Amino acid sequence: ASGMCCGVEENAYHTLERARLVLADGTEVDTGAPDADARLGGVGRELLALRQRVLASSALTERIRRRYRQKNTTGYSLNALVDFETPARILEHLVVGSEGTLAFIAEAVLRTVPEPRFRATGLLLFPSLQAAGAAVDVFARSGARAVEIMDRACLRAVAGRPGVPPGLNEVPSSAAALLVEYQVETEAELEEAHVVASRTCAGLPLLLPARFTSDAAGRAALWQVRKGLFPAVGAARPTGTTVIIEDVAVPRERLAEAITELRSLFDAHGYAEGIVFGHARDGNLHFVVTQSFREEAEVRRYERFMADVVRMVVERFDGALKAEHGTGRNMAPFVETEWGAEAYAVMREVKALLDPDGVLNPGVILNEDPKAHLRHLKRWPTVEQEVDRCIECGFCESVCPTRDSTTTPRQRIVVRRELARLREEGGDAALRATLEAAYAWQAVDSCATDGMCATACPVDIDTGALMKRLRAKRHGPLSRAVAVWLARHFGWMERVMRALLQLGHAAEAMVGPRVLGALTGLVGPRWSNAIPRPAPRRLDAGATEVEADFVYFLSCTTRLLGRPRGAEASLPEVLLELGRRAGVRITVPRQLMGRCCGLPFGSKGFVEAYREAAAALVDTLWEASGAGQSPVVVDASSCTQALRGAGVLLEGERLERWRRLKFMDSVELVWDRLLPRLKVHPVEARVFVHPSCSARKMGLEGTMLEVARACATAAKVPLSLSCCATAGDKGLVHPELPRAALAEETAELAAGGFNGFFSSNVTCEVGLTATTGRPFRSLLFLVEEATRRRSPSRDGVHLGQAEI
Repeated sequence: ASGMCCGVEENAYHTLERARLVLADGTEVDTGAPDADARLGGVGRELLALRQRVLASSALTERIRRRYRQKNTTGYSLNALVDFETPARILEHLVVGSEGTLAFIAEAVLRTVPEPRFRATGLLLFPSLQAAGAAVDVFARSGARAVEIMDRACLRAVAGRPGVPPGLNEVPSSAAALLVEYQVETEAELEEAHVVASRTCAGLPLLLPARFTSDAAGRAALWQVRKGLFPAVGAARPTGTTVIIEDVAVPRERLAEAITELRSLFDAHGYAEGIVFGHARDGNLHFVVTQSFREEAEVRRYERFMADVVRMVVERFDGALKAEHGTGRNMAPFVETEWGAEAYAVMREVKALLDPDGVLNPGVILNEDPKAHLRHLKRWPTVEQEVDRCIECGFCESVCPTRDSTTTPRQRIVVRRELARLREEGGDAALRATLEAAYAWQAVDSCATDGMCATACPVDIDTGALMKRLRAKRHGPLSRAVAVWLARHFGWMERVMRALLQLGHAAEAMVGPRVLGALTGLVGPRWSNAIPRPAPRRLDAGATEVEADFVYFLSCTTRLLGRPRGAEASLPEVLLELGRRAGVRITVPRQLMGRCCGLPFGSKGFVEAYREAAAALVDTLWEASGAGQSPVVVDASSCTQALRGAGVLLEGERLERWRRLKFMDSVELVWDRLLPRLKVHPVEARVFVHPSCSARKMGLEGTMLEVARACATAAKVPLSLSCCATAGDKGLVHPELPRAALAEETAELAAGGFNGFFSSNVTCEVGLTATTGRPFRSLLFLVEEATRRRSPSRDGVHLGQAEI
């Protein structure tokens, strides 16, 4: 793939430095090693002979070179036989885009491409596709790095989605749009880019005046129009259908003509929902349709449509059937149609040479069956509404904390669909029983329900929501009633838990963490050492509720685990002290003690108890905040997010009260209100900042990093940032989950030379500490140290006396 800007110059083929490959016969070769050509032996000699035969045909050589002047990933990368002279270099580039059919790629090293520092982006509306298509070349020649085209159906599909500019529904039915972006390195070049953009637009027939922005938020909103297209169609498709996205390439000057013809094919074959968009600068078009394969008539309709698409691209436009994505099974029957018999024969020789027994992904890329794309079609049974829209793209897998320990969101959904299929078709009963038994832990119970999958999902699916509902279905009336009782008497439960924690700390002091872990069978020494002590029951709030600027809600986890090992003070004491230093009045109302946002109940599937706890807290906050006059500060990001989303649990007067309450995370309080009033002496430290999942979903990752950079000489958010998988108490009982989730982050931390470790959620900090062996604590501790008054009488945190 090469996306919006890479074209045919900076794609994987051109930036590949070396690869470690395993061939079908077991031969392993590092193409960057000095002995790479020798290790290939006879295979290498055959590749050189094949190269010579290709070069001997001037017509074939010219055809290969011409077809790769535009985007093309149809079939195998025959340009490798023309562009490179040694066996190893030929092989590594033949493998690019080969879909696992020539070798197993154990490792690939690619050259990175510099990221431009400044950008100017504009969404331009044209009266017709023809007008937009004619402008593409104008912008390309003016230096625009990205020129994305969208037909009228695209604009209609994303209208009204979050972040999308208003008014897209009001443009004429014939309209089209170009999203244009200039990318430069300096501010002076940025000013010039705005001048160039304005001058280029001056002679174009635009529906609205051109406006280019360099503001990050404004640019993100414009790109949301383009990036929301695929999700919009995927989310709206009828149940039981799949989303099919294809990408073709045509000459840039014929782009508008190709889109018009594609839309005619949509009409002819009954794909009214179809949309066309693409990387116009490269003549690369994507089209999206929704398709059911449950009935034979639907399969035949799809067959006719694909036949017409192939004829249009190959015969009418001499284009590429695949422009940047893998050929796969859907286009495999048509590779020869595009390339011709001579080139196709070369591809077959390549396959036979490297995989003589046809064991590597058979039937993909090359397939002699002209109807291969119509066989073994996957049926999509209807499952639960939370995940029924899943298109099984797998984007969610990279952010799932259990991806290396149990299952990913995609796997959870795929197995769910297989279970539905087995039920519908009366399939293998033994297989169904095995899947259901394994599903309980591998999918439902092991899920962290952190919701990070939704942040990467093109159709916004939170698979954790389904896992919580499945947990809820297993709870009987008695367990639900007990959970509701505990929610109503949370203060009692908290006192019991505080007593047990103190007992545990006392026992640890007597026998040591290793012995304690062995005796209880619950936790190892790392986890025992990581569990903080409770916050003190006496605090000096420093302000009455009437005069307070902010009402401070101590989360239940902070009340129980608020004082990290080795800390001079607890998190509540630190936050209140920071408020005093900044002259900001913060109060801790007594009636908030013993309250909980309900998140611990919700994550375990106790919906009634979750609603009960959230409703009681909202009532108390309403009273404590003066009917919503004072913002509510929360010291745990997961609780902040839970409170901000509690409206779905409430109704009537309570819902109205919740809407008028203002919730602020402690990190936001520090950045917005406290740091501007404090004198900061940056700590000589290189600090490691782990934004929790909740913090990231609330958009606080950048804020946390800025706070850390203001208070320390160096700060970093890990490149391998992942959910810690602690999930409240889950990591305590199953430490293998955070160990797997944090494996890469732990390695990055160990190699970074850090001497400070911070997050914004106490349970996450416990899991991070136990798993990485580094003492994580709230970011507020760093702020306290950096703003501490450096005098003997005022050094450290002032301890208060008001009982809580």
